[in-house]
Amino acid sequence: MRCPKYCENDKGKANTFMIKVLAFADSNKKWAGILLLLIAALCLMPPMGWAKRTHEVFFQGSDHELHVYRIYGKEPGKTLLLIGGIQGNEPGGFLSADLYADMALARGNLIVVPRANFYSIVLNRRQINEDMNRKFAQSSKENYETKIVSILKRLISESDCLLNLHDGSGFYSDRWESPMRNPKRYGQSIIADCNTYTVPETGEVLRLGDMAGRVIEKMNTHIKEPGHLFRFNNHRTQDPDTIHAEQRKSATYYALFQCGIPAFGIESSKSLSLETKVRHHNLAINAFMELLGVVPEAPGIYLDPPVMRYIVMAVNSNIPFAIPNGHTLRVRQGDVVSISNVEANYKRGLTADVLDHGTFNDIGKPIRIERPTQVIVRKDHHPCGMINIVLDPGQRPAYTVSALPEVMFFKTRINSQEHLFMNHASVALVKGDRLELVDVTTNLADPSEITVNFKGYVGDRQNNTGEDRGCVIHTDRDLWKWYSLDGKGEKYQVVVTHDETVLGRLFVELTEPKLDYVVLQINQGVKQCLFAGDTLSIDPQDTINILDIKTNIAENAGVQAFLKGIHRKVRLFSDGSAFPSKIDSGEVANDRNRCKIVVQRESMVIGSILLDLERGVRHGG
Repeated sequence: MRCPKYCENDKGKANTFMIKVLAFADSNKKWAGILLLLIAALCLMPPMGWAKRTHEVFFQGSDHELHVYRIYGKEPGKTLLLIGGIQGNEPGGFLSADLYADMALARGNLIVVPRANFYSIVLNRRQINEDMNRKFAQSSKENYETKIVSILKRLISESDCLLNLHDGSGFYSDRWESPMRNPKRYGQSIIADCNTYTVPETGEVLRLGDMAGRVIEKMNTHIKEPGHLFRFNNHRTQDPDTIHAEQRKSATYYALFQCGIPAFGIESSKSLSLETKVRHHNLAINAFMELLGVVPEAPGIYLDPPVMRYIVMAVNSNIPFAIPNGHTLRVRQGDVVSISNVEANYKRGLTADVLDHGTFNDIGKPIRIERPTQVIVRKDHHPCGMINIVLDPGQRPAYTVSALPEVMFFKTRINSQEHLFMNHASVALVKGDRLELVDVTTNLADPSEITVNFKGYVGDRQNNTGEDRGCVIHTDRDLWKWYSLDGKGEKYQVVVTHDETVLGRLFVELTEPKLDYVVLQINQGVKQCLFAGDTLSIDPQDTINILDIKTNIAENAGVQAFLKGIHRKVRLFSDGSAFPSKIDSGEVANDRNRCKIVVQRESMVIGSILLDLERGVRHGG
């Protein structure tokens, strides 16, 4: 079924208008000359619908606010829809789309949705309730993602082509080259759901492979690194043997098979720098615009670090005033503050979060202050400014603003590697990572006057001073879950205080360690990629050689693999090195199903592969 399209009969309306005008002129002879001159002048003017921009906001004031920008060219033409940020941890796509929201067009139209899933962008997560890019098929679940997808479907119906902008894992190749470059990777590819498609209602043939090929040819002339060249990635989504059946719920599949328009996923590799990802997305967008005849004034890449200058705020509905970045607002308990504007070096993607009071975005909302807090300003998920709010014990019905010492950055070691984080940044760790709070830099003269406390960690239970600098925290066993911010042991905070005033925070987000796959050889034969839970048939005399292990752990810190049977445990892989081993033939006689390859991080098992021991199975070599 084709999705709904516009169906106004503008020509009929224009004819009706002319008949009425001519009838009026015939009955009013003295106005006839003037009317005919006006009609002639109007005919010479360009259509009023072209050469303009509109900005529409959906769900304003909610955590999932949606901004839609429409740009109309001076001359009519095709409409290209850009969707960025449908998965919130892919900044290359939404920062690229952002560059097109203010541009001018000579011909054709753009619909730009820079941040389709703003909630997940601010939290730097792929999804919140569900993957928004798997919501375009029928869904029984009602949530904010459902509401946004219904709007995106309407925008698709208004368009002639869709580009869904993503950052993908690794580098796509149509053959296995390495764990990071193979058919199951997405990066540096243009994805379509098929090579050609005939629209049933019109008979129009959409040659998606040809379109993508022409775009890729133009893009690759600007990419110097051979390993970063783009390729066409035909998912064959409708085919019974496709490895991408989940894409039948995606935006591109809906656009192609329900609305009959060409639709593509643009995937820059997550392995590249942010500026390179944005640049490659721009190359793709510009090439598709040229292919569709949409003539732009192309934007440049603007990736300066975000910096908040000041917040415009009112207290108890009085006259608003500006509070510079890093300053302190003193109010009485129970006063109501309202943030009306954030001034920064960016216009879009800004939020202001009154910690422990409102939601993650409190712009335009009255917030009653019950305890000391901070307002954290973010550009997407990057903190870019802060003001403190403290309670004045006096009874004066007034408020004051002053500068206050603050944390400039945190110096840490993660698995013995040094890292610096700005105030109010989030640190993504995997359970088992070792975190050391080395020190903090503030604008205080004497740093010994401050306390750095990891909430949920006690280094010395006999003498808990709350000072945790210099302590090495084992994130898999040293933390108390009930002190975590979410109560689930997934998000903690480091709080820096001077006397009783909070100077800064560092947020620590923990995920479970996960095994993606193991690359191994049997008897130096063909390389095999096995996923957690797979089963491998093997002869007891074969030699197992593990070549690589892919996990979500940075540099595979602490990751080892063991061959475990009934009577023994043999190391196969540790610290990036392989230790080839044969299986003891005695294992077969006891229990052929209890021998397995187990991948661990220290004592934590993160995945395993079952070995089916069977004499006579050959793998070559």
